[in-house]
Amino acid sequence: MTSYIRRREFITLLGGMTVTWPLVARAQEPVRVRRVGMLMSFSSSDPEAPIRVAAFRQRLQELGWTDRRNVQIDYRLAGNDSVQKVASELMALAPDILLVNGTSVLKVVQQATRTIPIVFVNVIDPVGQGFVQSLAHPGGNITGLSNVESEMGGKWLQLLKQIAPHVTEVAVIGGTTLGGGAGIETAIQATAPSVGVQLIPFTELQPASEIEYLINRLARRASTGLLVLPGAITRGLRERIVVLAARGRLPAIYPYRYYVTGGGLMSYGVDTAETYRRAAAYVDRILKGEKPADIPVQQATKFELVINVKTAKAIGLDVPTTLLAMADEVIE
Repeated sequence: MTSYIRRREFITLLGGMTVTWPLVARAQEPVRVRRVGMLMSFSSSDPEAPIRVAAFRQRLQELGWTDRRNVQIDYRLAGNDSVQKVASELMALAPDILLVNGTSVLKVVQQATRTIPIVFVNVIDPVGQGFVQSLAHPGGNITGLSNVESEMGGKWLQLLKQIAPHVTEVAVIGGTTLGGGAGIETAIQATAPSVGVQLIPFTELQPASEIEYLINRLARRASTGLLVLPGAITRGLRERIVVLAARGRLPAIYPYRYYVTGGGLMSYGVDTAETYRRAAAYVDRILKGEKPADIPVQQATKFELVINVKTAKAIGLDVPTTLLAMADEVIE
């Protein structure tokens, strides 16, 4: 009897082991690590770059992708080197997906690959520029988020006139990397007569060394305001632009909050960190099997108005209470 019981226990144990072994083997299978490449048109010293990378990483982790565990995030900055060179270095890492910032970067990456999925941010008029077939059905390997719409040009001009009613002429400055800016310029030109301002001819900051001469010249003109368009060049020169505008007592409106936290008068635009969080959701969907061709391009729907009251006082402006009530953030 004893030997029978032992034999039965051994058979039972053996049967349990045959069930357990495959489970152990499966548990030891290595986790597949997906590779995400980020290419951004920032200089290495620009504090905005790490803010956006951190926002992207945090949201991606919330969606189940942990850096160095099941995803590898490689990011490169193209502010000091040519975009083509940096893009080539990133492509050599064989990423599963690319996240790119801005029109100039997207143009280079689009030429480099027609197969690797690409998610873009901060691109104006992606349909008009030929990056996607339509907003609803992008087609190809590209989709993303368009953060500035053409109508923004008119809104910027209206807000500038509200904070500085005495302004009768406005200089609009931008850069050659704006891309897709024709619609914005058209909106600005269409709005100018209705708010009673005359536009000083559009100026592209090329070379960048022209900025000091340009703003100092504007400061000598009476009742002049400044409208700064989004773009890699204006972003890279923002500290100089803000300082020169304040020194020349020029009322100025900017496209993003970080101009105003740096001393600029007023901004109206999207939350740039939130944009990268939204981009992380696109990357998540593609890594899980969706095709860029089937994911609609998102247009911005929420914009924030930020006013620096300290700067307003320094250049002799009293901010209307109605405008302060509209502001999402007021910097004292």
